[in-house]
Amino acid sequence: MRAALFILLLTVYIGVPTPQTAMAANPPETRIWYSADGYPELALPDGRKEVVRSMLNITKPMHYGNFVWNEDHIPQGPVWVRIDLTLQILSVFRGGHEIGSSVIVYGSDGKPTPTGTLAILEKDKDHYSRSYDAPMPYMLRLTNDGVAIHGSNVRKGWATHGCIGIPLEFARLLFAAANKGDTVAILGAGTKNTKFKRARLYETVPPRWLHGILRMFLRTH
Repeated sequence: MRAALFILLLTVYIGVPTPQTAMAANPPETRIWYSADGYPELALPDGRKEVVRSMLNITKPMHYGNFVWNEDHIPQGPVWVRIDLTLQILSVFRGGHEIGSSVIVYGSDGKPTPTGTLAILEKDKDHYSRSYDAPMPYMLRLTNDGVAIHGSNVRKGWATHGCIGIPLEFARLLFAAANKGDTVAILGAGTKNTKFKRARLYETVPPRWLHGILRMFLRTH
C-alpha cells in the first residue's frame, strides 16, 4: 500500500497552458551540489557519460511555458543539452553544472523527433522556415533535414513537425550559451532513466516530506 502510494505521488503531470514565464529556483538553496568524490554521471545515447557537478534545485510545479535559468557563479565550460521526451524536459549543462531547464513540445507520431546523440550544426537567430512558412527564432539546427531547437509557443496538447519547441526567452538564453558543435542528447519517449528523475512537473506542489525523499533519491541515484 505504501509503495503504491509513493509511486502515485511520483507520477508526472503537466498543467494547463500558461504564459511563457521564467521560474526561480527556491532560495536559499538554488542548486543541488554534489561532492567531488561522488559526482553522478548521465549516460548519453551513444554510450558516453557526462559528469554532473550540480543541478538546479527546482521543487515548484513547472507548467507548459515555464522555465528556469540560473548561471550565477557557474564558471565557463563546455555546454551540452539533454532532452528527455518522456518528461518533456530540456536541461542545459555548462562545465557539468545545470544552468537551465524548460518544459518542451516535440514531434507528433506522424513527424517524430529524432533521438540519439546529435550536435548543433547551425545557429540562426532570425530563422524562417520555408517548408512550414513559419518563424523559428533562435534556431539551433540538429539535422540536415531541418530538425532544430527553437523558440515556440509551448502549450499543452501542441506538437511540432519534429523540432523541439521551447519558450522564446529560454530560447534566447540557450542560443547565447550554446555553440556550433555542442552536443545535444535526445532520449526517446519511454526511455527508462532513474538517474534524472525529479519533482518538476507536478500539477500541485508535493508535501514537504516528499521533497525530502525526492532530494535523497537525487543524491543517491
